[in-house]
Amino acid sequence: MRQKRSRFLGGVLLVAGTTIGVGMLGLPVTTGFIGFVPSMVLFVICWAFMLLSGCFFIDVNCSVNGEANLISIAGKTLGAWGQILGWSVYLLLLYSLMAAYIAASAPLFASACKGLFLLTIPTWASKFFLPILFGGFIYLGTSYVDMINRLLMVALIISYIVLIIFIPQHIQINFLKYNYWTPFAYAAPVVLTSFGYHIIIPNLTNYLGRDRKILFGVIILGSIIALIVNVVWQLLVLGSVPLRGEHGLAWAWSNGLPAIEPLSFIVRNKFVLVGSYFFAFFAIITSFLGVGLSLVGFLTDGLKIKKNFSGVVFLIVLTFVPPLVFVFSYQRGFLVALEYAGAFVAILLIFLPAAMAWTLDFPKFYKSTIGRITLISAIIFSAIIVVINIMINLGFFNTTLANLLLF
Repeated sequence: MRQKRSRFLGGVLLVAGTTIGVGMLGLPVTTGFIGFVPSMVLFVICWAFMLLSGCFFIDVNCSVNGEANLISIAGKTLGAWGQILGWSVYLLLLYSLMAAYIAASAPLFASACKGLFLLTIPTWASKFFLPILFGGFIYLGTSYVDMINRLLMVALIISYIVLIIFIPQHIQINFLKYNYWTPFAYAAPVVLTSFGYHIIIPNLTNYLGRDRKILFGVIILGSIIALIVNVVWQLLVLGSVPLRGEHGLAWAWSNGLPAIEPLSFIVRNKFVLVGSYFFAFFAIITSFLGVGLSLVGFLTDGLKIKKNFSGVVFLIVLTFVPPLVFVFSYQRGFLVALEYAGAFVAILLIFLPAAMAWTLDFPKFYKSTIGRITLISAIIFSAIIVVINIMINLGFFNTTLANLLLF
């Protein structure tokens, strides 16, 4: 019984820890245009659909014998087309997330060098900071990443607590009263990206003895914790940083910067300044290490790359060159990468689980009318996110956002 409780708690923390990450840094910047109340509505919608698809994935996972990952499960339930779609989208998702981390780390590194060593680092050079300094840990293996990740997670929690303590006194109610629903859909891809934990469900399924009830409890509780953390962060930033004006949220959006940049300028408090930079730094590094490790493993297994010298060099090129090209191609690299990731999350973590659940004979819920409607609703929602992402890239929201920037 004690072991079951321990594993349940561990599973909850794993779901929460996987969900809470660098996506938080982009949330207030993107949702600042719509305001606090509309963003809360969007949070709940995205959280609910991600939880729903998580339940689909648990049922699908429990129906497949033996250990399996998302890609192999898609192949077993949907056939070759499911495996090909899963493989390609999974790779694109990991690349877009890596690009977001590299882009978000660049201004932090440049600011740190200027503040600590009085060195002005060129913008282009600061984008190599993350791959060079922390990329090596990825190739040392899971045990090394796990070791450093535990230390970074403790530091992340401490810095978050510091922000919770010192920012509330700077919150202005008028900032929280602002709402503008017109660009509501624009923020959806970034918000959706911030509630993804599905890639760890196969590991949790085996860890928790394929017990569906316990697994449902784990993702429900873990995702609720992540939702609360994100809501509090949203309250702190949107309540203390104005949308417009010098170093406002709109300024950060137009420059593709994470939320801690305007926060550190507006809230003149040394504890907030240090806490926000450390929070961003640890959030980026922990996310980078986890996704980087997944990307290296995925490329190694998928392409059957041997880990000799030439193989490692090839892996390094495959891991870092595509996201770096993306970052250098877009001025707003951080937010653009998260927007792209939103479309890939919708396909990989909502559409695929729903499509796989459609093939199940058990539980019988999926064969019922309500079950079919539920699955269709999830598939439609994923399609909406992809369409929104296409609209963003076609500049559909540009006029609306440009008008907001003018006032």
